Amino acid sequence: MFPATRESAVDIVRVVHADDALVEAYARLLPQLSRTASALTLADLQAIVDAPGTDVFIAIAKARQRIVGTLTLVHFRIPTGIRAWIEDVVVDRAARGLGAGAALTRAAIAHSRELGAKTLDLTSNPSRQAAHRLYESCGFALRDTRVYRHQAQAPQ
Repeated sequence: MFPATRESAVDIVRVVHADDALVEAYARLLPQLSRTASALTLADLQAIVDAPGTDVFIAIAKARQRIVGTLTLVHFRIPTGIRAWIEDVVVDRAARGLGAGAALTRAAIAHSRELGAKTLDLTSNPSRQAAHRLYESCGFALRDTRVYRHQAQAPQ
């Protein structure tokens, strides 16, 4: 378990084994993150948890012992050093204000440091102003860069 602040209403855990509670949490949380994401099965989640260079963190509300947030940390070695990315951060709308987003982000920062990552990056939708304030309060700074995406096409 990763330490949250003393007044935090959540515990942060790095997932080592997917279970039904994780499947239920993603079924509830993923639609809040993406309208186009497919539902994840137990096998899907275990494959993510087992993937080299991938760590899944969950926020568990202390009062209800329910998963209220998730964050995925991806880390990899390239010629210029170990790099890390935060992906797919989502906190349940009903649990916002508990400090889950900040606690998840701090856990990812701490783990990326333990891994020796030279940098830790993330992207955030321009409309998510509250998320931007959260990331900035955790020490992230806006970079002057462009993100390019090549949309993969399904094999024919």
